[in-house]
Amino acid sequence: QVQLVESGGGLVQAGGSLRLACAASGRTFSDYGMGWFRQVLGKEREFVAGILRNEATTLYADFLKGRFTISRDNANNMVYLQMNSLKPDDTAVYYCGARRGYGFSRTRTGYDYWGQGTQVTVSS
Repeated sequence: QVQLVESGGGLVQAGGSLRLACAASGRTFSDYGMGWFRQVLGKEREFVAGILRNEATTLYADFLKGRFTISRDNANNMVYLQMNSLKPDDTAVYYCGARRGYGFSRTRTGYDYWGQGTQVTVSS
């Protein structure tokens, strides 16, 4: 079992920044690939970014266009999402996920554990 707890969400104006954090506990953190997804009520959970176990290899959703950066700290069991140039369309609940499999997954079913989510609201 892996427990994930997200934090760092909140209300921000368009053009602003937020840094989300996800704290992991339980199994060996470095055994898992990590990802950030987001979900708007009534819509599917959407892939945002992923990072492999090596802390270096990352993948981003095409719509981000360089605005977000994912990182992880295996020594402290943390994964982060730095979000810059935020837009109202970025408003969603953001979830951290952990996957046992190798490589990336852009789908919800590719992840084995999820946090409870953190709300991000971007005002215009």
